[in-house]
Amino acid sequence: MACRISELILGCRDPELLARFWCEVLDFVVLDREEDGSLEIGPREGFGGPQPTIVLSRRDEPEPGKPRLHIDVNATDRDQDAELERLLKLGARRADVGQTGEESWHVLADPEGNEFCLLRTRLAPL
Repeated sequence: MACRISELILGCRDPELLARFWCEVLDFVVLDREEDGSLEIGPREGFGGPQPTIVLSRRDEPEPGKPRLHIDVNATDRDQDAELERLLKLGARRADVGQTGEESWHVLADPEGNEFCLLRTRLAPL
């Protein structure tokens, strides 16, 4: 068996804010809270399923340089345009990273500016 991603780590100033945002986007719940303010969010069934969890790690200052990892999301119960509208209403905003406008995805940023992409729907509902 090959490795698979089990957790994604995202440094942020306000883990609670991002937990609320990402829990709504992904239909996740808070799985764990650490004394340092870090949170782990993931699927309702908990850690170890087919989806990775996200650890929102408390950082007072952003780390220098551009992040090497971002999150891609796929809508599973609506088309891409409807999901884009939903994400924007949740607090996402469009991000310009030099795209041409011909891409099949949308580049967005969460409330703290962390970039992520909304891909064309490729996943079936679980």
